[in-house]
Amino acid sequence: MANPSLLILPGDGIGPEVMAEVRKVITWIGENRGTTFDVSEDLVGGAAYDAHGTALHDDTMAKAQEVDAVLLGAVGGPKYDNLDFSLKPERGLLRLRKEMDLYSNLRPAQCFDALADFSSLKKDIVAGLDIMIVRELTSGSYFGEPRGIFEEGNERVGINTHRYTESEIERAARSAFELALRRNKKVCSMEKANVMEAGILWREVVTEVAKDYPDVDLSHMYADNGAMQLVRAPKQFDVILTDNLFGDILSDCAAMLTGSLGMLPSASLGAPMDNGRPKALYEPVHGSAPDIAGQGKANPCACILSLAMALRYSFDMGEEASLVERAVEKVLADGVRTADLMQSEGETPVSTSEMGDAVVAALTALA
Repeated sequence: MANPSLLILPGDGIGPEVMAEVRKVITWIGENRGTTFDVSEDLVGGAAYDAHGTALHDDTMAKAQEVDAVLLGAVGGPKYDNLDFSLKPERGLLRLRKEMDLYSNLRPAQCFDALADFSSLKKDIVAGLDIMIVRELTSGSYFGEPRGIFEEGNERVGINTHRYTESEIERAARSAFELALRRNKKVCSMEKANVMEAGILWREVVTEVAKDYPDVDLSHMYADNGAMQLVRAPKQFDVILTDNLFGDILSDCAAMLTGSLGMLPSASLGAPMDNGRPKALYEPVHGSAPDIAGQGKANPCACILSLAMALRYSFDMGEEASLVERAVEKVLADGVRTADLMQSEGETPVSTSEMGDAVVAALTALA
């Protein structure tokens, strides 16, 4: 049986630094858990532009289509701000999402107990928080036609079309329900069915899909109320399902409940491949952070936790995924902190590499 395959795309800024720590975890798994990955590495974003004049080379795109999963670091930086829109580093990420048809974005918002004080909300509201937002990623307001800025009479008008088909809603909904079966069996679907026809269709299709998942409790909520509830009582939610526009807003709102973007992973999933597993791209939520790149200050935990998501959803290695997550939690509970997690001037932060070493040491201790 072939080894599971993983394409690593470190990208720009702090991407290569945090990805180096992920490689330590991959090596540990190979040495201690009996699973060796076929790991390849390539360029994306500004790094790819510097080498090839494009944010994603065709050969790299072909590799991404062939492997079991792609793990990406970060893209972008001020060096590339003046490039034509079609050449900007972000186009590499968008091409991966588009050509791999990654239609379901998974954004967990988990608040580790050791970091509960970092949230802007009261500790008792966020401590133990563990929710998953499933955002439809390839349709809706960001892709609907017609779109653009047009002349109308004596002024300009900006148009974006919020458009969804039944099949686009259904496949995102099934992603949410399948996830809920692995979690606490609750899905809250958020839209604006009170004022948008697309919202009415969204609610109708999700309700129909729910009939195939009788063990999952489905509720509906208007997206504006959902935003309010996220900051009022976020632990009422398990899996939140929503469209592209509202998902963009709600997932960023949920991210800040945890107190640090440096701790948040994400996954983008597509249709099942021949092995039954979905095409998948995993990446930390944080950006390329060019202001600290190369200084050993970056927090690698979000990228390590993105690997944990890959273990769970692409490689059927749920036990190993939980072990990695517990290792990160142990490190934080032991007081190990990178610069972004410091709370007082008297504390001394560890480097990116030292944080990675601490996670590996925690893996050994827990195993």
